[in-house]
Amino acid sequence: MSQTAPQPLITRLLRGAAFTSGSFVIAQALRFGSNLILARLLFPEAFGLMALLTMILMGLTLLSDTGVQQSIMGHPRGDDPDFLNTAWTLNALRGVLLWLVACALAWPAATLYDAPDLLTIVPVGAVALVLSGLTPTRIYTAQRHLMLGRIMAIELAAQTAGILLMIALAYATGSVWALVWGALATAALKLALEWTTIPGPANRLRWERAAGRALLSFGGWILLSSAFGFLMAQGDRAILGLYLSIEGLGIYNIGWFLASFPILFANALVGRLLIPAYRESAEAANPATDARIKRLRILLTSLVAAMLITLALIGPWLVGFLYDDRYTLAGPIIVMIASASLMPLVTLTYDQAALARGESRRFFQMMALRASLQTALFIFGVMLAGLPGALAGQALAALIAYPFMARLARDMGVWDRRHDAIFLILGLIAGLGAVALHLDLILPLIAPI
Repeated sequence: MSQTAPQPLITRLLRGAAFTSGSFVIAQALRFGSNLILARLLFPEAFGLMALLTMILMGLTLLSDTGVQQSIMGHPRGDDPDFLNTAWTLNALRGVLLWLVACALAWPAATLYDAPDLLTIVPVGAVALVLSGLTPTRIYTAQRHLMLGRIMAIELAAQTAGILLMIALAYATGSVWALVWGALATAALKLALEWTTIPGPANRLRWERAAGRALLSFGGWILLSSAFGFLMAQGDRAILGLYLSIEGLGIYNIGWFLASFPILFANALVGRLLIPAYRESAEAANPATDARIKRLRILLTSLVAAMLITLALIGPWLVGFLYDDRYTLAGPIIVMIASASLMPLVTLTYDQAALARGESRRFFQMMALRASLQTALFIFGVMLAGLPGALAGQALAALIAYPFMARLARDMGVWDRRHDAIFLILGLIAGLGAVALHLDLILPLIAPI
């Protein structure tokens, strides 16, 4: 292997941003196109069942997250074979354990949500957790060094194959199983491509005590953080599933799918770029690089805010143009979700700075605070005013949490007060304006539950 000098951080950061954003746009275009086709071949209840399955699987994943990926991307031993094999062993064992837990949860979930189909859907769909646990650590090593091109190609290839299978099965059966088997096929093909096309030594079962201690020590706070991360990412569906019908939850999931595109885009960039960027920036102590990262963050926030505002303004028209009358209520749902998302967007990258500096405890504290506020206000809002109240509660939670997030950012040396002030004011004005514009569609949804 040639010993070429490593490229400057900002060069790798911009190249990584181009790869990540480009692949994300293509991936979302594929998901969007498939969603339009599947919405015509299937029924709203199918999307409700998949929302519950996804909530269960993501809940298990987050509630048992040992922080392996973050450890490899940020730990000084992130390129050490013993450290990597210990991490892979930990992930593999976790995947099998999660599948067993998912099987045990199938009956309680089917009973709680009055959805008998979950009895069989959950154990089969949870095989994806086993496959995910076998992911080779060279994927994370490539991310550590911002070498993202081949990873993006693998994800797109697997996603395309899975979507084609979903559509074919949906056309042939009209069953929710088309979505389940398509998701499993995507996970299986992705794993096969990762093992066969990403260069580097193959993982094997290995447990080095020092590496294990380091992983579990760092991962202990990540585990607790991820438990609260589950409330933030999937808490809305876990709570609404208790109040809405499966059909209603399916319609909500369609609205969420369309409105969440900008935030998912931002999370993809932040998760893959910001931890290594903040880590290397801290090590280099280069003010010029810090300034470039700050400008990149402003550009990211501007782009995502523009997308959210656009969706909040055109949501009902977009749903009316793309979907049939069964999904009409997804229009005002898009307006409310996009408007509420403008508040947490402001502090999106701050917690990643804590992880990059090894401050997993501070990361946990912020996740616990934000998740507790969001969940409490979401439940209070849904009881007071139905779905609009719940989503208003999410936005209020982000505002209340801001001073604490700002202090974390200041301690990590990444606080940008001008950025935050501009986008907080813009988010409030734009969000309230979009809600006022579509108030006639939102008011009928206001009903205490």
